[in-house]
Amino acid sequence: MAQIVDALPLAPAEAAARYRRGALLVAGAAVAWSTSGLITRATGTDAWTTLFWRSLFATLFLIGYIALRDRRGAIAVLRGLGLPELGIALSFGTSMMCFIIGLKQTSVANVLIFQAASPFVAAVLAWLWLGERVSPKGTLAILATVIGIAVMESDSLAKGRIWGDLFSAIMGLSFAVMIVLARRYRDVSMTSAMCLATVLTGFVTLPFAQLAVPPGDLVLLALFGVGQMGFGLVMFTAGVRLIPAADAGLITVLEVILAPIWVWLAFGEDPGTRAILGGAIVLGAIIVHTLLERHTSGATGAGGGQGWRRKRLR
Repeated sequence: MAQIVDALPLAPAEAAARYRRGALLVAGAAVAWSTSGLITRATGTDAWTTLFWRSLFATLFLIGYIALRDRRGAIAVLRGLGLPELGIALSFGTSMMCFIIGLKQTSVANVLIFQAASPFVAAVLAWLWLGERVSPKGTLAILATVIGIAVMESDSLAKGRIWGDLFSAIMGLSFAVMIVLARRYRDVSMTSAMCLATVLTGFVTLPFAQLAVPPGDLVLLALFGVGQMGFGLVMFTAGVRLIPAADAGLITVLEVILAPIWVWLAFGEDPGTRAILGGAIVLGAIIVHTLLERHTSGATGAGGGQGWRRKRLR
């Protein structure tokens, strides 16, 4: 019965309100995610300590969220984690670790551009592994992304930030692997897999982390785990169910735009002219590609991609 009711067309006013609610939730997630560089720059902890405490707070939040969401079924959800969830957790955990290490060694803008490029890397991996065809416009977007990253890297080589960019590249690649795994195993509960990822990251980083952290840093790390990561994920999973996937992808570009602005305003961090130019090329490719995808989906009436996405992000 629930599926039948969900499939019924909505009245225009109700559909518009649903879309606004979804767009606001996704935008809220993007804003929350955009604070990663700001919090990393504001804390005095090293990468391992940051990763451990962020993972601990995120794990506690996600376990609480799953318990609240699934009530008596929460234990069954966590016990039901299998190899697909483990693969997603390992790839996401690797991405998280390289993300923080990258933030410690290069500009926030560079890290976020590599993250923004990961869906295009995922498209190539999906073509190689799953046999998914890459459209001509997707191929052009990938080529533009490669050019943009090359321009950005010419700046990093000149400024000696290549190691941070290398970790950022590994971050983008492992995040792309996670995307492909999520497409391959579409019924996986992403929230539970993310929770497993934070648990594994916490165990890996614990031997290298400092447990005695100043109270101010501890508060920031709690915000990092609960607000930036946990609450951001919850808002995104709630919002993406209400709007087309292409629109959600376009809105999340806010994260890439806002993150360098926050650190520039707070700490005067200048990523450099070539880094800005390269980032603009990558962002332009993302925006144009997403708008074209949105137009294509609208023309074909393909809102149906949300069905598997709704299950996968649960």
